[in-house]
Amino acid sequence: MIKNIRYKTKIAVIGAGQAGLSAAYHLKKLGLQIGQDFMILDKASAPGGAWQFRWDSLTLSTVNKIHDLPGMSFEETLATQETEVQANIAVPHYFDLYEKKFGLQVYRPTVVDNVYEYQNRFHIDTSETLFSTLGIINATGTWESPYIPPYPGAELFQGEQLHTKDFKTADYFRGKHVVIVGGGISAIQLLDQISAVTTTTWVTRRPPLFREGPFDDMAGHNAVAMVEERVRQGLPPLSVVSVTGLPYSNEVQAMERRGVLKRFPMFSEITAQGIKWNDGKEERADVILWNTGFKSSLSHLDSVLPKEENGGILMAGRLATMVAKEHRIHLVGYGPSASTIGANRAGAAAARELLKTITTENLTSNPNRKKQL
Repeated sequence: MIKNIRYKTKIAVIGAGQAGLSAAYHLKKLGLQIGQDFMILDKASAPGGAWQFRWDSLTLSTVNKIHDLPGMSFEETLATQETEVQANIAVPHYFDLYEKKFGLQVYRPTVVDNVYEYQNRFHIDTSETLFSTLGIINATGTWESPYIPPYPGAELFQGEQLHTKDFKTADYFRGKHVVIVGGGISAIQLLDQISAVTTTTWVTRRPPLFREGPFDDMAGHNAVAMVEERVRQGLPPLSVVSVTGLPYSNEVQAMERRGVLKRFPMFSEITAQGIKWNDGKEERADVILWNTGFKSSLSHLDSVLPKEENGGILMAGRLATMVAKEHRIHLVGYGPSASTIGANRAGAAAARELLKTITTENLTSNPNRKKQL
């Protein structure tokens, strides 16, 4: 049974993080009115995207970089120039001011359960109501889809298995031996903090690559380009961070001096008491902390999103935001735009291309609709 439609619009933006707000800004700049022309739906109860859920010790000095949203500087919203400000406070504050400044009304908390097609429109099913739209800009990011790889013996482990997303404070691990898995920036940051209060073992699939020199705009664009090349071939994306390398920062150098950066290869199995390598060596563990990344949160689009045999999505468009086999869906915060480096430009491209698509398709199917669009 089809639900009664309570909200009908032309474009739905799902997600109000960096990419979603950027897309919304550009839709408004193109002359669309919020409500009748486009709507923004967000799962969280407050502004801030995934940033509001990050751990307290993540400060502005330890994140790669907060890129400005279009039309408003992040720096001008800071009450202080100190870099030790909590990211989970400063960024949500910025997003909140941004929504208010540009009149971007967000329907929240709105959890999108399912999207399906009916009579040439997309119907967005939520727990409370149904939205109907001609096109979708999906900006749900990855935070809701933590990835822990399957490992032999995982079900036998008598300790805790946690993910980056579960981390709150290092003090929680005091007195426990923690195996930290992963070679990305989050793994390094949590290894630094946890090793200050307890014993740790660090394991990665491959030796970590530390980057000399600053991570400037050129390095960022090069990293985005590498990820974009994959999704244009329909391959599952690598994270932008995975191709940038790790900064050889003062904190990393201090960890070296403390002897914390002794890296072990990936173990072959998990035992009841810890982990075990192929050579028979074992290590006891109270906690295995998986810093193994996130997958794109796209399950709500399963019935309308064409996928390749390898699980990837063939992407097209100027900045690879357009789903090649369904031009009425754009994915921002996916692949090359899965970081603040690419999110703003992707939001602009998606807004322009999707508006052109839905206008062209609807005029073609019904020339009398010109005044409606």
